[in-house]
Amino acid sequence: MYSLQQQKIIDLLETVIDPELYVDIWSMGLVREIKILNESSVHIIMTLTTPACPMGPQIMDDIRTTLRPIGYETVNIDLTFDPPWKAPEGLRTMLGI
Repeated sequence: MYSLQQQKIIDLLETVIDPELYVDIWSMGLVREIKILNESSVHIIMTLTTPACPMGPQIMDDIRTTLRPIGYETVNIDLTFDPPWKAPEGLRTMLGI
């Protein structure tokens, strides 16, 4: 389903933790699309738990910092809230909601 390089990115995104929920952004379902543009550029479409999420800028900075060591100097991140984020079933169970 994912290319080898996309899987490398996913593996790293699983280390980026939402500072409010203490869960990685991949498991939370925040990342909607990963598009590798070239060997040093990637485009990510993601959402946040709410449009007013105060941790959004930090999460996006953490993504860029995390992907830089594997050669992605340019990490473009677009936010979308359509559809609004909904916690995946496994996460809802884990959080007790």
